[in-house]
Amino acid sequence: MPFLGKSKKRLYSTLTVLIFLSPWIIGFSVFLVIPMCTALYYSFTNWDVFSPIKWVGLENYLMLPKDGIYTKAVYNTMYFIIITVPLNLSFSLFLALLLNTGLRGYKVFRTIYVIPFIMPLVATGMVWRWIFNDTYGLLNYLLSSVGIKGPPWLTSVQWVKPAIIIVNLFLIGQQIVIFLAGLQNMPDTLYDAAKVDGANWMHRLKDVTLPLLSPVILFNAVIIVIGSLQVFTLPYCLSWVATSAGQGQGGPAYSSTFYVMYLHTRAFENLQLGRACAMAWVFFIITMIFTYLLFRLTRKWVFYQV
Repeated sequence: MPFLGKSKKRLYSTLTVLIFLSPWIIGFSVFLVIPMCTALYYSFTNWDVFSPIKWVGLENYLMLPKDGIYTKAVYNTMYFIIITVPLNLSFSLFLALLLNTGLRGYKVFRTIYVIPFIMPLVATGMVWRWIFNDTYGLLNYLLSSVGIKGPPWLTSVQWVKPAIIIVNLFLIGQQIVIFLAGLQNMPDTLYDAAKVDGANWMHRLKDVTLPLLSPVILFNAVIIVIGSLQVFTLPYCLSWVATSAGQGQGGPAYSSTFYVMYLHTRAFENLQLGRACAMAWVFFIITMIFTYLLFRLTRKWVFYQV
């Protein structure tokens, strides 16, 4: 508007931007900022919903390391991350490279890989409970057909975490699609130049594909790490097999109890809202640390095209 002064134009532009951003700002404040601040306050209290709130200071935080189930849940979650992140990254990248070779019917295979990801996780967990069943499960039946006695997958301390990792490996459709999008956006000129220089497929993969794909690898790594930290539905559904076998919720010896599962138990089953809020804030800090370390440690090998 020409009749407005410079400062008025700036104010007008700022107000216009804020008006258009207001739905997001309101949603972000109501559904994220306010609940986080409320949870921070409750983390310093002892509250079971029905009794008056009692201020206890840092007691909830100091009690966490003394809780054996809590430390077990932290160990299980870290174990899951250490195994899942490199396994999911390498396997999804391998499948994306195969689909990017112009394989006939690759769209059908891409759909097959994505379907498990878009299915409801509860339904997926119920299907895999049947597959891993000790007596009539499909996996043990296939193993017995070749003379191998299948283990008790979901009721054994040694096998329950590998079983959950196997299920999680079938849910990498999102990572495959993201890798495939990154591969298909790479310039052909660099591959042509590498071929002229005599580079074979291994050199092209190491010196062209992976450096150009490094931002996508970082993005997928962040997504997988955060998803692994938040894992809940699958182990919760699969652990019901151990519960029905009389081993208690969380699997045999709490070997399938993950961080968010135990937080859910504290909050909605034990009604220890203060302890659960303390766990939630510790979880938030752990997630931020993991994300920061990923960006910090990958700074030297992530290549961004200019």
